[in-house]
Amino acid sequence: MEMINAIGRRKSSVARVYLTKGEGKITINDKDYKEYFPQVHIQQNITSPFKTVEVENIYDLKVNVDGGGFKGQAEAVRMAIARALVKLNEDFRKPLKDKKYLTRDAREVERKKYGKPKARKSFQFSKR
Repeated sequence: MEMINAIGRRKSSVARVYLTKGEGKITINDKDYKEYFPQVHIQQNITSPFKTVEVENIYDLKVNVDGGGFKGQAEAVRMAIARALVKLNEDFRKPLKDKKYLTRDAREVERKKYGKPKARKSFQFSKR
């Protein structure tokens, strides 16, 4: 098995994942994933595709992630991992799709409009 790569996106984050045979080491931007994402629930979010298809500690991951905040980055990484696993074995598609790991969440931040304090918020209206 050679290297398999995939891309995941969420909000303004882009994650590129490189999957190789190994012992389950996950490196994000040249740091261990537990160091890069110190929150436990985010760490579980990243490893959940492996748990779903029951292939923990079989593959090494090298991830480059850019843009957005930690939540968007974590979900982009999760999507990229799921896509890489599907490239590896087509049988993994059904369980990953059932958990919605292959679905791109297209919600983005709406741009601010001129004459308003935020995207939709208006200043208080005064009739007279």
